[in-house]
Amino acid sequence: MISTERGKSPLHALHPERELITRTGPFKCIYDHSVGEAEEWFVNDHCFIRGHDGLWHMFGITNVEPPHPVREIRLGHATAKNLTDSPWTKEPYPITIREDLDEIHLWAPCILLHKGLYYMYICVGSQDNTRYQISLFTSRDLRNWERHPNNPMVVDGYDARDPHVIRLDDGRWVMYYTATMRPEGGKHIVAAVTSTDLIHWGGKRLVFIDVEEGTFGGSTESPFVQRRGDWYYLFICNNDRRRRYDATDVFRSRDPFCWEFEDWVGAIDAHAMEPIQDLDGKWYATHCGWKRGGLHLAPIEWNDDLD
Repeated sequence: MISTERGKSPLHALHPERELITRTGPFKCIYDHSVGEAEEWFVNDHCFIRGHDGLWHMFGITNVEPPHPVREIRLGHATAKNLTDSPWTKEPYPITIREDLDEIHLWAPCILLHKGLYYMYICVGSQDNTRYQISLFTSRDLRNWERHPNNPMVVDGYDARDPHVIRLDDGRWVMYYTATMRPEGGKHIVAAVTSTDLIHWGGKRLVFIDVEEGTFGGSTESPFVQRRGDWYYLFICNNDRRRRYDATDVFRSRDPFCWEFEDWVGAIDAHAMEPIQDLDGKWYATHCGWKRGGLHLAPIEWNDDLD
């Protein structure tokens, strides 16, 4: 068993040849929600999608500094003609919490398009941290959103959040999210549930288990899965004690339901990172978070001979 002390991953020193993803340029700010505001704002966990209108759309957590996570009650929205444009255009807030539905915040959206309908999954929280809610919102135009009547889609703890959804070759959808081994706390994990209709989710599995334990925060935040060929890359923001806030580890497996520490293949110094591919085929890493001055992009390269 390898050492699991974080910092610079032990595999970086023991197996540098395993680094299959590298940052090849500096981070550049593409969107700062503070522009036009009287106070300083941040952007945190986010997602991108190319809309029917020909624009890139970004949805993400936003609020004033200093951070108060449970006060993040509105979802930020920005658009641009080109992914790397700076600055993006700030759009009206598309969604605000409804306290009558036990929604206490809007965290970490994930969005996809299926049969002409946009599906956005968001952690809306709960007064009970052991029964956090991930809910579904739908739209035809990326601007007007409706809550699904079956909400919540997933209920789990501790602070189950940061959903990310992909589709498998067999037609099943998989939703990954961060939680803890037990709803009351324990080892930080990445969990997965599956669906055939994007509405009914079940069959929970633990797909990654960290050695660190706790409740709020933790070392498996912002899970993101990117398929390349027969491989599935798992990105997690590990909130490392030595590399602190800006720390994302990357793992690779042929099984979309299992990653181990030995599957480590890289690290990016970024918070809530997601890989995003532009229309010209180039790949970028995102970076954002509290006191980070907005949302940033940096070019990355995959060293797995699959491009």
